[in-house]
Parts: sequence; structure tokens; C-alpha cells
Amino acid sequence: MKSALRGIAALMLSAAPVVAGGLERAPQSIAILFEEGNYAELGFGRAKPSVSGQDTAMFGASNFGNVSSAYNFFSLGYKHQFSPNLSAAFIIEQPFGADILYPAASIAFGGTAVTVDSTTYTALLRYKFDNNFGVHGGLRGSTADGSVTLAGMAYSSLDGYNATLDSDTGWGYAIGASWEKPEIAARVSLTYNSPITHDFRTVETLDGNPINPAGSSNTEIDTPKSWNLEFQTGVAPDTLVFGSIRWVEWSAFRVEPIVFANMSSPSTGQPLGSLVELEDSTTYTLGVARKFTENWSGAASFSWEKSGSDLVSPLAPTNGRRGITLAGIYTQDNLKITAGINYTKLGDSTPSTADTARAVVADNDFVGVGIKIGYSF
Repeated sequence: MKSALRGIAALMLSAAPVVAGGLERAPQSIAILFEEGNYAELGFGRAKPSVSGQDTAMFGASNFGNVSSAYNFFSLGYKHQFSPNLSAAFIIEQPFGADILYPAASIAFGGTAVTVDSTTYTALLRYKFDNNFGVHGGLRGSTADGSVTLAGMAYSSLDGYNATLDSDTGWGYAIGASWEKPEIAARVSLTYNSPITHDFRTVETLDGNPINPAGSSNTEIDTPKSWNLEFQTGVAPDTLVFGSIRWVEWSAFRVEPIVFANMSSPSTGQPLGSLVELEDSTTYTLGVARKFTENWSGAASFSWEKSGSDLVSPLAPTNGRRGITLAGIYTQDNLKITAGINYTKLGDSTPSTADTARAVVADNDFVGVGIKIGYSF
């Protein structure tokens, strides 16, 4: 049953909603470290958010269609057991991303867009002590790029602003501890992921014309630090309860291209600062997994993220979520195939500028499907 649950945890990586706090698409689980022996896995799938809304009355109360595009994702992991006490894992995943474009039907934000692509590489070592405790840690590298366009009447004199951030690679680390009791399939792990600092070469334009006298500049951006608490325990023969709590410091995520950051706000006259303002997020997941036969297992989990302020950045136009994941696992000899589907109801929000609501986003959802293929050897 422990093997089946690890498959569920791996699937949850792939099926995690795009709005799991800020720009997050995957919770950066370390579950692969606890696979038995040597193990490799490949994951892929597709996500389809549906996020639409209506401008406020000051912009004609126009309805606008979906602003969030569907996307594909992949992950790759390898775990090696050097000795009974020492193991290592290498993980490739895409934990952060965004693909937002407001259609022309929105008078307030039509043409506003953001794209963020990132790939993270994590190399971990784990040492298991004889008293069931263990420690793990290692390096994390991230390659990312992005582009932001502000458009529509809600942006006033900033309508037509664009910042393009060229690809850059940064480095950070992960460190944590764990405890296990194999007799009851119990495990608890806590992992800290440090910020990763990127230094992006940035070109800023307004209506297509360069606005930086130097031509380009560098924008330093830190990915947010986070804490992951993951747990599981057997509650009956062939039945496990599992879950996680993930906290991410999105409030420290600042995007401040030099020209934009020092422009005066049309409403306050103060420097604009960051292109995006986000709130910290805490995501809770609780589920149950059950082994039905020697080859088949299944699981269901529920995830919840509390809503924050109704006023949100137009570049991240959702607010809290409630979701359910259903998954099935087929195991045959050394092969394990995990597949499932996630449905998430997205919280309502009011995209804003200058602390004033410019649109209403409501009654939206997200569907993600994923599959993981794992092999032990």
C-alpha cells in the first residue's frame, strides 16, 4: 500500500492547479525519496483553466471570455539507493508558470498579458538514521523567462507597457527532516525550499518604443521560499490516510524592472514598484488511498486554499480554491502506472489597479489530467 500511495503523491504533482498560490503549478514534493530501492518515473499531462469575468460599470460592464490558456506539463525523477541508509534523487519539474491574455472584449484590461515559463532541477541526498529519523537536502536550480504587457483603460498612461525578461538560471537549496514507522506505514517529512535569485536581462517598451535610455537593464527576482509538510499513516489493512500543508511566501515575490518601478503612479504620484502584488498562500490537502487487489489501488483527496483579499492583480486573477483529485494505480511486477483527474473550483476575485476594482472574475474552474509511469529496479 505504501507503494500505491507514493504513486498518488507523484500524480498530485502533475495535477496541481495553476492557481495553487501565485504562479504555482506544482507543490515540489519530495515523495520520490521514499521509494524503495532504485526508481525512475516520467510524468506528463494537460491542464485547462477556465477564468472569465466582467468589467465593472465604469468600463461598460462588458463580459469577457477565458483569459487563461490550457497548457501541457511534464516531470522526470530518478532515485538511487546507495546503501540502506543513504539515497539520492534528481527531479526535473515545472513548478511555476503563467499564460494569461485578456481578450479585446475587456475594455479595462483587453490586451493585458503575462507569460512565465520555468523548469526546476533538484538534486537531493537523504540519510536515514537507525532510529527512524532522517535528514535530506541538496541544490535546486531554476531556468525561467517571462513577458508582461499592460493594456486597457484601467492602466491609463501605462497602457501599452511591456517588459520582456530573457532566460536566466539561478540557484538555491532545499533542506528537511523526516520520521518513519514502517509497521503502520507512517511517515512525516518537512522540507524548506529557499528562494532562488534570478537576474534577468530586461527590455522595457511603451507602445513598442524602448523607454530605457540604456536599451536594457537587469531585473533581480527571487522565487518565493516555501515549507512543505507531507504525511501519511495506515488506518486499517490496505488503507492509508495522507495529506500535506504547503506555505509559500508570495508576498516577497517582486517584479521591478528599473524604468517601471520608478515611474509615478497615475493615481498616487508614488513610484510604482512591483508589476505584481501577491499574498502568501497556505494549501491544505487530505486524502485516503485504498488497495483493492494485488494490482489495483485508488485514492481520493481534497485540497483547500483560503481566499485572501478580493482585490487581486490582473496578472493572477483568482483567489483561493477547493479541489478534488481522483486517481487509480496499476502495479505489475516492477512497473507502476498512476493516472487521475483533478477538478478545482476557483475563488471569485476582483482584478484591480490602484486598489480599485476594475473587473469581476467569478464562477470559474480548472481541470487537470495527469499520468505517471514508474519503474523500480
